[in-house]
Amino acid sequence: MRFLAKAARKSPWIYRINAGSCNGCDVELATTACIPRYDIERLGCQYCGSPKHADIILITGPVTVGVKDKLLRVYAQVPEPKVTVAVGICPISGGVFRESYSIAGPLDQFVPVDVNVPGCPPRPQAIIEGLALAIEIWGERAEAAA
Repeated sequence: MRFLAKAARKSPWIYRINAGSCNGCDVELATTACIPRYDIERLGCQYCGSPKHADIILITGPVTVGVKDKLLRVYAQVPEPKVTVAVGICPISGGVFRESYSIAGPLDQFVPVDVNVPGCPPRPQAIIEGLALAIEIWGERAEAAA
């Protein structure tokens, strides 16, 4: 069992949530997933289709009023230990949508954020750097939980 836990720490699963993004950050996330030059799988991680299998959550966009409850439900499904990464300036501060009637607030008002990747949209290199930091944090938490 310890062998499986140790091996799993080197291959975290990533889940992406769009909390009301304009899709600029999502395009950059697709770039880091699909273009070999920025391939994030070389870090040992891979996207998964269910939050129940995820270890690291990438969240894009400001938290809109319409998405807030759905975001919290999906976030609660991710098992511990988990690491949250805010991708782009919108989940960090609301970006250009800040103070709009449809914005519930920045992401850290609703869920704990471990890594911020600023930019509008962030460059693929910044996303990879933020993801590498998230993997390191997740490894430490998984080690402590074992």
